[in-house]
Amino acid sequence: MNRRRVTCGLLVWLGTCAAPSVMAGEGPSFRTLSGHTSAGPAKSGPAQSGPAQSGPAKADPVDPPAAALAVPARTPAAALAVPARTPAAASAVPARTTAAHLRRGINITAWFRFPASREPAVLANYLSDVALRDLRAAGFDFVRLAVDPVVVEPQRPVLLEAIRRIQRQGMTALVSPHPQNWRLETSKADRDRLRAFWQTLAPALRPLDPARLAVEVLNEPVFAGDPAGWMALQHLLLTDIRQALPNVTIVLTGQDWGSAEGLLNLRPEADRNVLYSFHYYDPAELTSLAAYRPGLDRVALSRLPFPVDDRSACEMTAVRSGDVPTRELMQYYCRLRWDTARITVQLARVADWARTYHVQILAGEFGASAELNPAARVAWLKAVHDALESQGIGWALWGYDDVMGLAVTRPPGHRPDLDAAVLTALGMTARM
Repeated sequence: MNRRRVTCGLLVWLGTCAAPSVMAGEGPSFRTLSGHTSAGPAKSGPAQSGPAQSGPAKADPVDPPAAALAVPARTPAAALAVPARTPAAASAVPARTTAAHLRRGINITAWFRFPASREPAVLANYLSDVALRDLRAAGFDFVRLAVDPVVVEPQRPVLLEAIRRIQRQGMTALVSPHPQNWRLETSKADRDRLRAFWQTLAPALRPLDPARLAVEVLNEPVFAGDPAGWMALQHLLLTDIRQALPNVTIVLTGQDWGSAEGLLNLRPEADRNVLYSFHYYDPAELTSLAAYRPGLDRVALSRLPFPVDDRSACEMTAVRSGDVPTRELMQYYCRLRWDTARITVQLARVADWARTYHVQILAGEFGASAELNPAARVAWLKAVHDALESQGIGWALWGYDDVMGLAVTRPPGHRPDLDAAVLTALGMTARM
């Protein structure tokens, strides 16, 4: 499992937080609307290490456990000039092409990131046509393919055929690069590698059906405290991709691990065929069982309730843990009284940003650990799903083959069962 790292605890609403030692593109992280920075849920794949980056922590209306507030030193901002763009230029309503098909998605997390084998025949058969057909029958209309450039560059024909197979099932394929160990904030060589990746892959995608294809510039850029640096690089990537793919929807995102707060810091582009993505795992104490803090009592954390209708009952759950740091963190979670209304308000902020700029947005990732008690997990998934749907925001569950989502075993069998409770929470149909 990919243990994403975090370096600070839950700061509420006004807080900013330290950037964990995670490199751009590693995968989902927790930089939340409540200001909580975390390196993301306990997702599959090898753990990576990277440079510590940080921002100052603001005052929190509810004091978190002191152990949760370690803040590393800030790294220098990337030396990238920001192209001049005005909100007026970004206010034109984007063309509804591929974007119209990105409503209910599923992330395929390991196929082109952590394959058991890179031998072409084995790689091509990671997922069967029957399994893809079941996803479409369940109600998914797009697949977000997480790809490691190191894996796909020598296997481009396999990737292209995988996209064609997804398209043949009536789903859109969204290609999202998840590079490992790239330090885009500080390494010009890595920035050049990312541009070279798109300068070669984008032309190769041109023969595919543009109505069932989308590309994302990068998964979860870090650029802690440097939204301008990320916007400059993203603008260059957008320009490179658009030259090769004039009719394909391109997914853009904010810095800060692609968080909602990162999106709110972003100035939209003038391009009329883009979507803006953010990731949502709030609160990480619940959804990932505080995976950002090693050594806690995960069994105790798995008993946390959602929604917290009764603070006293929630805190009684915390008392059952014999581990003091775990108990304190659980009690803190209980004091915040997480419920559906809180999630709805948070996601409404992102929807308001989209309405301000007349752009479309996408919750490119959300999910909750299968180790969480089923009642809380299903309730949280349903609350997020319902809030997104009520705002007209498309979404993608993380992930098909990951513990945060459908938790299908890797590699999937010919026709794996899909978690009926998760599908029901998402308003979908389970295969009988």
